[in-house]
Amino acid sequence: MQELRKQGLTRRALLSRAVAAGALAVTGAGFIAAPNGAWAVEVRNVTEQQMATLLQMARDIYPHDRIGDRFYAVAIKGYDSPEQAQMVAAGIEALDAAAREAGFDSYLGAGWEADRVAILRSIEESDFFQTVRGGLVTGLYNQKDVWPIFGYEGESFSQGGYMYRGFDDIDWL
Repeated sequence: MQELRKQGLTRRALLSRAVAAGALAVTGAGFIAAPNGAWAVEVRNVTEQQMATLLQMARDIYPHDRIGDRFYAVAIKGYDSPEQAQMVAAGIEALDAAAREAGFDSYLGAGWEADRVAILRSIEESDFFQTVRGGLVTGLYNQKDVWPIFGYEGESFSQGGYMYRGFDDIDWL
């Protein structure tokens, strides 16, 4: 039995509980969609549940409250391929098995981020985890629509470099 958490409900906890509770619509018609209809991901080679698990996994590996699920969905969409389907299925089964060992029904059933991170740490040496983590680095951070959220203005060569464009205007340090 898990001990009761004595911390307040954060936005991340609320969102992760909503995903775990099925607020992310896993429709069974071949796609998952946000409840507000702002984005959807069509799946062909992995199941909707596997895609929802990958989405939560991506959020837990690289957590950013200011980045919407649609950016994470774009980053993991490449795992919905015939070449990746078997690796994804086996990896998520191992992830869910680790979650069951920790006392949860599945990885998505672990409602607290700290619990999911502990589950991820138990499989972090696996090829599945390393493949997903590595793919997220470029899949998430190479999206031009994400750059302004972090204050990155993009490459500077075409604009004459950084020297005279405020290279020293770092306001986040």
